[in-house]
Amino acid sequence: MPAMAATDYLERILTARVYDAAVETPLEEMPILSARIGNRILLKREDMQPVFTYKLRGAYNSLSRLPKEKLERGVITASAGNHAQGVAYSAQKLGCRAVIVMPATTPSIKVDGVRRRGAEVVLHGDSYSDAYAHAMELVQQTGATYVPPFDDPDVIAGQGTVGMEILRQHPDPIHAIFVPIGGGGLAAGLGYYVKRLRPDIRVIGVEPVDSDAMRRSIEAGERVTLDQVGLFADGVAVKQVGEETFRLCRQVLDEIILVDTDAMCGAIKDVFEDSRSILEPSGALALAGLKAWAAREGAEGETLLAIASGANMNFDRLRHVSERAEIGEAREAILAVTIPEQPGSFRAFCERLGNRAITEFNYRAADPNEAHIFVGVKIEARRQAAELVEQLNAAGFKALDLTDNEMAKLHIRHLVGGRAPQIEHELVYRFEFPERPGALLNFLTHMGRGWNISLFHYRNHGADFGRVLVGMQVPPAEEAALQRFLDELGYQYRDERDNPAYALFLG
Repeated sequence: MPAMAATDYLERILTARVYDAAVETPLEEMPILSARIGNRILLKREDMQPVFTYKLRGAYNSLSRLPKEKLERGVITASAGNHAQGVAYSAQKLGCRAVIVMPATTPSIKVDGVRRRGAEVVLHGDSYSDAYAHAMELVQQTGATYVPPFDDPDVIAGQGTVGMEILRQHPDPIHAIFVPIGGGGLAAGLGYYVKRLRPDIRVIGVEPVDSDAMRRSIEAGERVTLDQVGLFADGVAVKQVGEETFRLCRQVLDEIILVDTDAMCGAIKDVFEDSRSILEPSGALALAGLKAWAAREGAEGETLLAIASGANMNFDRLRHVSERAEIGEAREAILAVTIPEQPGSFRAFCERLGNRAITEFNYRAADPNEAHIFVGVKIEARRQAAELVEQLNAAGFKALDLTDNEMAKLHIRHLVGGRAPQIEHELVYRFEFPERPGALLNFLTHMGRGWNISLFHYRNHGADFGRVLVGMQVPPAEEAALQRFLDELGYQYRDERDNPAYALFLG
């Protein structure tokens, strides 16, 4: 490993003041998952901290080292939730005032958790960046001390005590440790400690595919700023990693694995099956990465360890998690199948499925010659979906695998039977609306007056943004105006006109 910089993080970690507030969390085996994937899987239970997240370690270590006069002036931080709870809890322990600036889209469970611990909450903006800018304004106005969520040596050292505990709890061989990455504080601190004492252990970072600021920064050789970040795993939704965390992660990480929403949902289910505990999406991120790495490498008989980094889950988000977990676990395939619109076709189709369990079946008559069926089928491995599609096509049924089609999973399964071939000039877009009052009105206000909405589907998934499918009748001559509208609106969107799920079930 390359030589470290002047800051002696080993000493900082060994002398970190965390246990006045935090606890040493257990390292638990996951027997069900271990048996399923053929490796010994260990889970570091940071979700069992007093604030249900490892963030307490860095926050308390940072606050406890402030001079008395700074504590008396109070502290301010910006956070999407977990760091906020760590600061609030630490400030309460130390008897100082805390102001937490949080994005307006922060899940209510995290806002309420901060308030219960005596901190003042200020909701501002839609992202961490907005909250941070406002927090810095308050620092200038009040003279309070800003407590960074990740890019601070004392915070990094506090998080590094997770690595210290792991090596003490498990002195036997560990092939790899998987750690979630948002701003990079946990990965930097844990990675530094592990690589100094056990350089043979691989330290692998895990990021969501739509919030991969650290991976892109390491590839570019400098910190990059993402234009947008996915909000499902709000605990790691960071547009730019820290300067110090970037420096350290470049040295200590062996690689970074990317996973999607379905994989995180599947990992949440894995933890529940083994422990009856429910992690938040970012809390299950490392385990999702572990599973993806093990599958990619064909690993067998290895000891693999993941950090369960948080459990601040909004209850209403569970409906989305449960819906997507089967796909994330590769236990469900979503297919579009075209069969003849004639008696006996459906029975023949079911006979081809054999003894496979059907998890969902949607159909509505729309064509005199063909029937388009949306069907969910139980599988045991992802490859079985491709095999089933091949078998159905060989039997004369036109089958299409939609398991990885976001539009199909989010919207089509709730809209089957809504074909409207008489609608002219329909353009279909999938949007992410900020989950706040006025988001829809803002969309309608900026939309062209002469454009008719021909399709609209919204379903609350308990996330920080609403997933919306919109069809608009826009004459070809006005498509340039439509593009201006989309650019000025500022919402993330995707053109779905060429999506085969739209053509089969809605077009």
